[in-house]
Amino acid sequence: MRSLAVRRRREWALAYALVIPALVIFAVFTFYPFIQNFKLALYQNPPYPGLPSHFVGLSQVTSTLTSTSFLQSLESTFEFVLLVVPIGLFGGLMLALAAHKKLKGMAIYQVIFSSTVVSSVAVAAVVFGTLMDPVVGLLPWLGLNPHPAILSNPTWALPAVAVIAIWQFLGLSFIIMTAGLQSMPEEVLEAARLDGARAPTMFFRVTIPLLSPTIFFGLVIGTIYAFQSFGQIDILIGPQNAAFTHTNVLLYYVYTALSVQNNPGLAAVLSIVLFVILLSVTLLQFRFLERRVHYASN
Repeated sequence: MRSLAVRRRREWALAYALVIPALVIFAVFTFYPFIQNFKLALYQNPPYPGLPSHFVGLSQVTSTLTSTSFLQSLESTFEFVLLVVPIGLFGGLMLALAAHKKLKGMAIYQVIFSSTVVSSVAVAAVVFGTLMDPVVGLLPWLGLNPHPAILSNPTWALPAVAVIAIWQFLGLSFIIMTAGLQSMPEEVLEAARLDGARAPTMFFRVTIPLLSPTIFFGLVIGTIYAFQSFGQIDILIGPQNAAFTHTNVLLYYVYTALSVQNNPGLAAVLSIVLFVILLSVTLLQFRFLERRVHYASN
Protein backbone atom coordinates (compact mmCIF):
# COMPACT_ATOMS: atom_id res chain seq x y z
CA MET A 1 0.00 0.00 0.00
CA ARG A 2 2.81 2.36 0.86
CA SER A 3 4.55 1.77 -2.46
CA LEU A 4 1.24 2.36 -4.27
CA ALA A 5 0.73 5.68 -2.44
CA VAL A 6 4.29 6.74 -3.25
CA ARG A 7 3.78 5.91 -6.92
CA ARG A 8 0.54 7.89 -7.01
CA ARG A 9 2.22 10.90 -5.44
CA ARG A 10 4.98 10.67 -8.04
CA GLU A 11 2.41 10.50 -10.82
CA TRP A 12 0.58 13.55 -9.44
CA ALA A 13 3.89 15.39 -9.09
CA LEU A 14 4.75 14.56 -12.71
CA ALA A 15 1.29 15.69 -13.85
CA TYR A 16 1.61 19.02 -12.03
CA ALA A 17 5.13 19.49 -13.37
CA LEU A 18 3.82 19.11 -16.92
CA VAL A 19 0.68 21.22 -16.48
CA ILE A 20 1.96 24.13 -14.37
CA PRO A 21 4.32 25.61 -17.04
CA ALA A 22 1.46 25.71 -19.55
CA LEU A 23 -0.85 27.29 -16.96
CA VAL A 24 1.76 29.92 -16.15
CA ILE A 25 2.15 30.81 -19.82
CA PHE A 26 -1.62 31.02 -20.29
CA ALA A 27 -1.97 33.09 -17.13
CA VAL A 28 0.68 35.60 -18.20
CA PHE A 29 -0.15 35.92 -21.90
CA THR A 30 -3.89 35.10 -22.02
CA PHE A 31 -5.76 35.25 -18.72
CA TYR A 32 -4.09 38.38 -17.31
CA PRO A 33 -4.50 40.49 -20.51
CA PHE A 34 -8.10 39.30 -20.79
CA ILE A 35 -8.93 40.39 -17.24
CA GLN A 36 -6.95 43.61 -17.67
CA ASN A 37 -9.24 44.54 -20.57
CA PHE A 38 -12.16 44.94 -18.19
CA LYS A 39 -10.13 47.40 -16.12
CA LEU A 40 -8.90 49.37 -19.15
CA ALA A 41 -12.47 49.66 -20.46
CA LEU A 42 -13.37 51.77 -17.42
CA TYR A 43 -10.57 54.32 -17.96
CA GLN A 44 -10.57 57.00 -20.64
CA ASN A 45 -7.44 57.95 -22.52
CA PRO A 46 -6.13 61.45 -21.62
CA PRO A 47 -6.38 64.16 -24.31
CA TYR A 48 -2.62 64.86 -24.13
CA PRO A 49 0.29 62.38 -23.94
CA GLY A 50 1.87 61.88 -20.53
CA LEU A 51 -1.25 62.59 -18.53
CA PRO A 52 -2.83 59.79 -16.46
CA SER A 53 -6.00 58.07 -17.59
CA HIS A 54 -9.08 58.87 -15.56
CA PHE A 55 -11.88 56.61 -14.40
CA VAL A 56 -15.13 57.08 -16.34
CA GLY A 57 -16.95 53.87 -15.45
CA LEU A 58 -19.36 52.43 -18.01
CA SER A 59 -19.82 55.73 -19.86
CA GLN A 60 -17.02 54.82 -22.26
CA VAL A 61 -18.70 51.48 -22.99
CA THR A 62 -22.02 53.21 -23.69
CA SER A 63 -20.51 55.88 -25.91
CA THR A 64 -18.55 53.30 -27.87
CA LEU A 65 -21.50 50.97 -28.45
CA THR A 66 -23.68 53.84 -29.68
CA SER A 67 -21.07 55.46 -31.92
CA THR A 68 -21.39 55.49 -35.70
CA SER A 69 -17.89 54.05 -36.12
CA PHE A 70 -18.75 51.01 -34.01
CA LEU A 71 -22.03 50.37 -35.83
CA GLN A 72 -20.28 50.63 -39.20
CA SER A 73 -17.58 48.29 -37.96
CA LEU A 74 -20.17 45.81 -36.72
CA GLU A 75 -21.94 45.87 -40.08
CA SER A 76 -18.66 45.36 -41.96
CA THR A 77 -17.70 42.48 -39.65
CA PHE A 78 -20.90 40.51 -40.19
CA GLU A 79 -20.83 41.19 -43.93
CA PHE A 80 -17.25 39.92 -44.05
CA VAL A 81 -18.14 36.76 -42.08
CA LEU A 82 -21.19 36.07 -44.27
CA LEU A 83 -18.99 36.35 -47.36
CA VAL A 84 -16.10 34.21 -46.14
CA VAL A 85 -17.66 31.32 -44.22
CA PRO A 86 -20.38 29.97 -46.57
CA ILE A 87 -18.30 30.33 -49.73
CA GLY A 88 -15.21 28.89 -48.04
CA LEU A 89 -17.10 25.88 -46.66
CA PHE A 90 -18.92 25.16 -49.92
CA GLY A 91 -15.75 25.59 -51.97
CA GLY A 92 -13.79 23.30 -49.66
CA LEU A 93 -16.54 20.67 -49.88
CA MET A 94 -16.59 20.80 -53.67
CA LEU A 95 -12.81 20.50 -53.87
CA ALA A 96 -12.86 17.62 -51.39
CA LEU A 97 -15.49 15.77 -53.43
CA ALA A 98 -13.46 16.31 -56.60
CA ALA A 99 -10.23 15.13 -54.97
CA HIS A 100 -11.90 12.15 -53.26
CA LYS A 101 -12.08 10.24 -56.52
CA LYS A 102 -9.60 7.39 -56.79
CA LEU A 103 -7.72 8.55 -59.86
CA LYS A 104 -4.04 8.41 -60.70
CA GLY A 105 -2.17 11.54 -59.66
CA MET A 106 -4.98 12.81 -57.42
CA ALA A 107 -2.54 13.20 -54.52
CA ILE A 108 -0.91 16.08 -56.41
CA TYR A 109 -4.22 17.92 -56.58
CA GLN A 110 -4.84 17.28 -52.89
CA VAL A 111 -1.54 18.95 -52.06
CA ILE A 112 -2.39 21.90 -54.33
CA PHE A 113 -5.88 22.35 -52.88
CA SER A 114 -4.62 22.26 -49.29
CA SER A 115 -1.59 24.50 -49.90
CA THR A 116 -3.49 27.76 -49.31
CA VAL A 117 -3.72 27.00 -45.59
CA VAL A 118 0.04 27.42 -45.18
CA SER A 119 0.34 30.62 -47.21
CA SER A 120 1.02 33.72 -45.16
CA VAL A 121 -1.42 36.61 -45.06
CA ALA A 122 1.25 39.00 -46.32
CA VAL A 123 2.08 36.92 -49.40
CA ALA A 124 -1.58 36.34 -50.25
CA ALA A 125 -2.38 40.03 -49.82
CA VAL A 126 0.52 41.13 -52.03
CA VAL A 127 -0.40 38.63 -54.78
CA PHE A 128 -4.09 39.52 -54.82
CA GLY A 129 -3.28 43.21 -54.41
CA THR A 130 -1.15 43.02 -57.56
CA LEU A 131 -3.97 41.27 -59.43
CA MET A 132 -6.39 44.02 -58.35
CA ASP A 133 -3.99 46.84 -59.20
CA PRO A 134 -5.71 49.35 -61.54
CA VAL A 135 -2.56 49.76 -63.66
CA VAL A 136 -0.69 46.44 -63.85
CA GLY A 137 -3.37 44.10 -62.47
CA LEU A 138 -5.56 41.44 -64.02
CA LEU A 139 -8.60 43.64 -64.61
CA PRO A 140 -6.85 46.11 -67.00
CA TRP A 141 -5.51 43.10 -68.90
CA LEU A 142 -9.10 41.87 -69.27
CA GLY A 143 -10.17 45.30 -70.47
CA LEU A 144 -11.91 46.28 -67.24
CA ASN A 145 -11.03 49.57 -65.60
CA PRO A 146 -13.32 50.27 -62.62
CA HIS A 147 -13.40 53.77 -61.14
CA PRO A 148 -12.51 54.14 -58.39
CA ALA A 149 -10.13 51.18 -58.10
CA ILE A 150 -11.53 48.09 -56.37
CA LEU A 151 -9.53 48.49 -53.18
CA SER A 152 -10.55 52.17 -52.98
CA ASN A 153 -14.19 51.51 -53.80
CA PRO A 154 -16.53 51.70 -50.77
CA THR A 155 -18.78 49.07 -52.37
CA TRP A 156 -16.25 46.51 -53.58
CA ALA A 157 -13.33 46.95 -51.16
CA LEU A 158 -14.70 44.58 -48.50
CA PRO A 159 -15.73 41.81 -50.95
CA ALA A 160 -12.32 42.11 -52.61
CA VAL A 161 -10.55 41.62 -49.29
CA ALA A 162 -12.95 38.78 -48.47
CA VAL A 163 -11.78 36.98 -51.61
CA ILE A 164 -8.31 36.69 -50.07
CA ALA A 165 -9.70 35.32 -46.81
CA ILE A 166 -11.84 32.83 -48.75
CA TRP A 167 -8.83 31.68 -50.75
CA GLN A 168 -6.84 31.08 -47.57
CA PHE A 169 -9.75 29.37 -45.80
CA LEU A 170 -10.29 27.03 -48.75
CA GLY A 171 -7.21 25.01 -47.82
CA LEU A 172 -8.35 24.42 -44.24
CA SER A 173 -11.92 23.75 -45.36
CA PHE A 174 -10.66 21.25 -47.94
CA ILE A 175 -8.59 19.40 -45.33
CA ILE A 176 -11.54 19.22 -42.91
CA MET A 177 -13.96 18.01 -45.58
CA THR A 178 -11.48 15.48 -46.93
CA ALA A 179 -11.06 14.01 -43.45
CA GLY A 180 -14.83 13.77 -43.14
CA LEU A 181 -15.21 12.06 -46.53
CA GLN A 182 -12.51 9.53 -45.70
CA SER A 183 -14.26 8.64 -42.42
CA MET A 184 -17.66 7.92 -44.03
CA PRO A 185 -18.67 4.23 -43.91
CA GLU A 186 -18.20 2.70 -47.34
CA GLU A 187 -20.93 0.10 -46.74
CA VAL A 188 -23.57 2.84 -46.47
CA LEU A 189 -22.41 4.48 -49.70
CA GLU A 190 -22.28 1.13 -51.48
CA ALA A 191 -25.78 0.25 -50.27
CA ALA A 192 -27.10 3.54 -51.65
CA ARG A 193 -25.48 2.85 -55.01
CA LEU A 194 -26.96 -0.65 -55.14
CA ASP A 195 -30.39 0.83 -54.41
CA GLY A 196 -30.01 2.92 -57.55
CA ALA A 197 -29.41 6.32 -55.93
CA ARG A 198 -28.23 8.89 -58.46
CA ALA A 199 -25.55 11.50 -57.87
CA PRO A 200 -27.86 14.31 -56.61
CA THR A 201 -29.67 11.88 -54.28
CA MET A 202 -26.36 10.48 -53.03
CA PHE A 203 -25.12 13.98 -52.31
CA PHE A 204 -28.15 15.40 -50.49
CA ARG A 205 -29.56 12.25 -48.85
CA VAL A 206 -26.40 10.31 -47.99
CA THR A 207 -23.20 12.37 -48.20
CA ILE A 208 -24.46 15.56 -46.53
CA PRO A 209 -26.12 13.79 -43.53
CA LEU A 210 -23.03 11.64 -42.94
CA LEU A 211 -20.81 14.69 -43.36
CA SER A 212 -22.93 16.97 -41.14
CA PRO A 213 -20.62 16.69 -38.05
CA THR A 214 -17.66 17.70 -40.23
CA ILE A 215 -19.60 20.57 -41.83
CA PHE A 216 -20.67 21.80 -38.39
CA PHE A 217 -17.07 21.69 -37.16
CA GLY A 218 -15.91 23.57 -40.26
CA LEU A 219 -18.64 26.16 -39.70
CA VAL A 220 -17.49 26.86 -36.14
CA ILE A 221 -13.82 27.01 -37.11
CA GLY A 222 -14.55 29.15 -40.17
CA THR A 223 -16.61 31.62 -38.15
CA ILE A 224 -13.81 32.07 -35.63
CA TYR A 225 -11.31 32.47 -38.48
CA ALA A 226 -13.43 35.10 -40.25
CA PHE A 227 -13.96 37.14 -37.09
CA GLN A 228 -10.20 37.17 -36.47
CA SER A 229 -9.14 38.24 -39.97
CA PHE A 230 -7.61 41.67 -40.34
CA GLY A 231 -4.13 41.26 -41.89
CA GLN A 232 -5.43 41.52 -45.45
CA ILE A 233 -7.22 44.77 -44.62
CA ASP A 234 -4.18 46.24 -42.90
CA ILE A 235 -1.89 45.48 -45.85
CA LEU A 236 -4.18 46.37 -48.76
CA ILE A 237 -6.45 49.08 -47.33
CA GLY A 238 -4.89 50.75 -44.31
CA PRO A 239 -6.33 53.65 -42.29
CA GLN A 240 -5.22 56.23 -44.86
CA ASN A 241 -7.43 54.82 -47.64
CA ALA A 242 -10.82 56.35 -48.42
CA ALA A 243 -12.49 52.95 -48.10
CA PHE A 244 -11.18 52.49 -44.57
CA THR A 245 -14.53 52.96 -42.83
CA HIS A 246 -16.14 50.36 -45.09
CA THR A 247 -13.56 47.67 -44.32
CA ASN A 248 -13.05 48.46 -40.65
CA VAL A 249 -13.98 45.09 -39.18
CA LEU A 250 -14.03 44.83 -35.39
CA LEU A 251 -10.62 43.22 -34.96
CA TYR A 252 -9.01 45.83 -37.19
CA TYR A 253 -10.86 48.52 -35.26
CA VAL A 254 -9.25 47.17 -32.08
CA TYR A 255 -5.84 47.31 -33.75
CA THR A 256 -6.23 50.87 -35.04
CA ALA A 257 -7.69 52.10 -31.74
CA LEU A 258 -4.58 50.88 -29.96
CA SER A 259 -1.81 51.52 -32.49
CA VAL A 260 -3.10 54.46 -34.53
CA GLN A 261 -5.39 56.34 -32.11
CA ASN A 262 -3.35 55.31 -29.04
CA ASN A 263 -6.55 54.72 -27.11
CA PRO A 264 -6.24 51.55 -24.97
CA GLY A 265 -9.59 52.18 -23.30
CA LEU A 266 -11.45 52.13 -26.61
CA ALA A 267 -9.46 49.09 -27.74
CA ALA A 268 -10.37 47.27 -24.51
CA VAL A 269 -14.08 47.95 -24.98
CA LEU A 270 -13.98 46.78 -28.59
CA SER A 271 -12.03 43.62 -27.72
CA ILE A 272 -14.56 42.72 -25.01
CA VAL A 273 -17.42 43.28 -27.45
CA LEU A 274 -15.69 41.12 -30.05
CA PHE A 275 -15.21 38.36 -27.46
CA VAL A 276 -18.88 38.51 -26.43
CA ILE A 277 -20.08 38.45 -30.05
CA LEU A 278 -17.84 35.54 -30.99
CA LEU A 279 -18.80 33.60 -27.86
CA SER A 280 -22.51 34.27 -28.49
CA VAL A 281 -22.31 33.22 -32.14
CA THR A 282 -20.51 30.01 -31.21
CA LEU A 283 -23.03 29.16 -28.48
CA LEU A 284 -25.92 29.86 -30.87
CA GLN A 285 -24.35 27.54 -33.42
CA PHE A 286 -24.11 24.77 -30.86
CA ARG A 287 -27.63 25.51 -29.58
CA PHE A 288 -29.54 25.62 -32.86
CA LEU A 289 -27.36 23.94 -35.50
CA GLU A 290 -25.88 20.97 -33.64
CA ARG A 291 -29.35 19.43 -33.26
CA ARG A 292 -29.41 19.07 -37.06
CA VAL A 293 -26.12 17.20 -37.04
CA HIS A 294 -26.45 13.47 -37.68
CA TYR A 295 -24.05 11.36 -35.64
CA ALA A 296 -23.72 7.78 -36.80
CA SER A 297 -23.57 6.49 -33.22
CA ASN A 298 -27.03 7.93 -32.38
